[in-house]
Amino acid sequence: MPRLSAERLAARRERILDAAWACFGRYGYAGATVRRLEQATGMSRGAIFHHFGDKEMLFLALVDREARRIAVMAGRRDAVGLMREMLADAGAGDGHGGLELWWEISHRLRTEDGFRTAWATHAEAVTGAITRRLEHQRGAGRVRSDVPVRALALYLQLICEGLVSQLADVPASDELHAVLDFVTDSLR
Repeated sequence: MPRLSAERLAARRERILDAAWACFGRYGYAGATVRRLEQATGMSRGAIFHHFGDKEMLFLALVDREARRIAVMAGRRDAVGLMREMLADAGAGDGHGGLELWWEISHRLRTEDGFRTAWATHAEAVTGAITRRLEHQRGAGRVRSDVPVRALALYLQLICEGLVSQLADVPASDELHAVLDFVTDSLR
């Protein structure tokens, strides 16, 4: 078998992650069986696990990629806008727009000490990005000045976690958009 270049291997790894994201998003961690992962990626388990070792390592790679993506996005956009995107994704039809991944993260944070410890680095990166964004918005006069920025960042993270939990039981709705309108107003 011919050896693939580093670029092609990296591209294949990203394709696997994209397909696995959709699979985990549709079926959750438990339902994303190896067979379903093979179907979603169009690759054999050998090809998938060549890059990730096993299903758990694939999941953790998704967690890492998603946390990095959120940190980057939080640095570029306001947090409420990101939550509105989550609502739009959740109401988009097929599955819950990847919220199953976040539900699994939430569950593991409550039940697995090792995962909680590993997640701390991601959480700090997200909090830092949100804090820097809020500081920028405060400097532009768009965020209230009577509450410490770090407290506002924590407030937004709590709202986001609550939104994720709410979407586990209740579909996206106009009421949830109204809640986010209220959050936006509370920041001003």
